[in-house]
Amino acid sequence: MFKTAGGLVALATVLLLAPSASAQPIEIEHAQGTTTLDAVPQSVMVTDWAAFDNLDALGIEVIEGVPASATPPYLAGRVPADAQAIGSLQEPDIEGIAAADPDLVIVASRSRTSYPMLSGIAPTIDLTVDNHDLIAGVEANITRLGAIFDREERAGELVAALDAKVEEARAAAEGKGTGLVIVTNAGRLGVYGPGSRVAWIYDALGVPSVFDDVDDSDHGGDAISFEYLLETNPDWLFVVDRDAGVGGEGAARALLDNDLIHETGFWQNDRIIYLDPAAAYVTMHGYSGLMVLLDQVIAGYEDAS
Repeated sequence: MFKTAGGLVALATVLLLAPSASAQPIEIEHAQGTTTLDAVPQSVMVTDWAAFDNLDALGIEVIEGVPASATPPYLAGRVPADAQAIGSLQEPDIEGIAAADPDLVIVASRSRTSYPMLSGIAPTIDLTVDNHDLIAGVEANITRLGAIFDREERAGELVAALDAKVEEARAAAEGKGTGLVIVTNAGRLGVYGPGSRVAWIYDALGVPSVFDDVDDSDHGGDAISFEYLLETNPDWLFVVDRDAGVGGEGAARALLDNDLIHETGFWQNDRIIYLDPAAAYVTMHGYSGLMVLLDQVIAGYEDAS
């Protein structure tokens, strides 16, 4: 039997692991404490699509439970046909998970508040990523999962590939001017600030922002207007279509096609990069999702050169 020693602590992503061997107990430090596994898990339930993304990239094939909603299209074909639906991203099906008795449950950002309950049911880890250093957080999770499942070599390959892609994107963006990331949501426009889910565009890629700070505590970010976009007039506009990201009908392109936006430099110079909505809004903490986004950024800069 596995045993759990989780406890609520401040966010921390330091990883401490016993020597990698399936017969040795593995201690995993994660965002809400330490969990000890007595063996490599043979059944896993994930409440977060980014966690599924990372497990899939590592070649882990023991995923028996996944979220019931907002499946990213680029992952849809990878979800096991017999996987159990275990609730929404925000509210996992606690009773369903308990009945399945998995070896490991993984929660993350949207589902992290369920950790106290789930950790009393099964060994549970929280892979929430600190958006202030998103790339490092994703890489730490890949390394962590690689150690849990004896896939250290594969984890190292993924981390190296991600580092290389980030450097390629940084080089593509270097000297190309300012940028602004906006989120469209039900006909509204919003921006997120430092430490947000989209801040990696500024922090990791070195794209200069057109603002110093923003109150993005509201869902959908700090509200802005078309006039704001015309006034700030960034050289590049990065667009996250939240409606499409959660499975609805996207409307970002039509929303931005108006007389005020037509006056901006980014519109006139065809410098709008529409990010994959699911990867940008749901799985930005997953390896494959992040690679999709980085490829789009690189292609956007290269196409406009």
